[in-house]
Amino acid sequence: MTSPVLHHRADGAQDGPPLLLGPSLGTSLAVWEPQVAALARRHRVVRWDLPGHGGSPADLLPAARSEGGTTVADLGRLVLGLADSLRIERFAYAGISLGGAVGLWLAIHHPRRVSSLALVCSSAHFGEPEPWRERAALVRKEGTEPLTATAPARWFTPGFGAGAGAAAGAGLVEDLRAADPAGYAACCDALAAYDLRSELHRVAAPTLVVAGRDDPATPPAHARELADGIPGASLTEVAGAAHLAGVEKPGPVLAALLEQLTASRGDEGSRHAAGMTVRRAVLGDAHVDRAQARTTDFTAPFQDFITRYAWGEIWTRPGLDRRTRSCITLTALVAGGHHQELAMHLRAALRNGLTSDEIQEVLLQSAVYCGVPAANAAFAIADRTLREDDN
Repeated sequence: MTSPVLHHRADGAQDGPPLLLGPSLGTSLAVWEPQVAALARRHRVVRWDLPGHGGSPADLLPAARSEGGTTVADLGRLVLGLADSLRIERFAYAGISLGGAVGLWLAIHHPRRVSSLALVCSSAHFGEPEPWRERAALVRKEGTEPLTATAPARWFTPGFGAGAGAAAGAGLVEDLRAADPAGYAACCDALAAYDLRSELHRVAAPTLVVAGRDDPATPPAHARELADGIPGASLTEVAGAAHLAGVEKPGPVLAALLEQLTASRGDEGSRHAAGMTVRRAVLGDAHVDRAQARTTDFTAPFQDFITRYAWGEIWTRPGLDRRTRSCITLTALVAGGHHQELAMHLRAALRNGLTSDEIQEVLLQSAVYCGVPAANAAFAIADRTLREDDN
């Protein structure tokens, strides 16, 4: 029986580099709507809902129905569970406010999972714990309705809700109104206990910090503290934006995110994440899982090498489709006499859409250019492999 996971929505190509987007307290995954279409052109974008928000049940947090006990680490582990359920091993991450705090915790405590990090209107410490505990107690007693009147003043600058952003702002207020009080209060408990100021130096992922210059909830000073404490972090301040800067000023926030993601696409972690995604798509989860289970300290560098370069550099290139790449690979393996790899890539060719008749044509072609003995051995392997696949 599989464990329940956070409610989420995926956009973009299945084999794109994974990008996880975390929301702010009181909102749903809709808070990323202004950016998702552009981000999904190059990434597999996965947005998720906090427990008790949107489509995620509050009971994903065991302590949600009682006071205290919930931490940002609990939320981080739920995000890792979501990534695992989607077969995403390494990902870029961007989060707003509490969603950013989750990403910061992940980057510190699970650095191999996070290839790049963007913290939007977030903080390493959201103030003293008592106001959060008071808000949690209020919501447990009266629900989130008392917060709906004051939320727009925290989220947006004056006048935003009266202009073009009226519909977006109203929709987010409705998300707040619909939030499960237990889940919302548990997230408040997590913020009360959260303080990563002393651990910022441990962040190794390339990091972007974005601040709304008029943000009353996490003022620019919070962003500067993050940028100063995280090695190599960059800082962008968005003028005329409050706490939900990505909703109020979607263009500047999107531009900063795209620049960050483009700059980090060339790093080793991004190549590994993209390579692992394509490797699983071409060879199948079962094969990759077996390969990883057999990995030792001695073979780990080689597994990392082929994931990053064979799969992350070559198989991800847009110049040839996967059917064509399979044809080329089969021919090269026949020529080299690499029979074990040939059997593996025959199965991959079927997964990439080649038919047995097309594979037959590839092997006949190889008989002319690679030699009859090589093709003879290849036909024997293919005949056995294809019959096994039919069974």
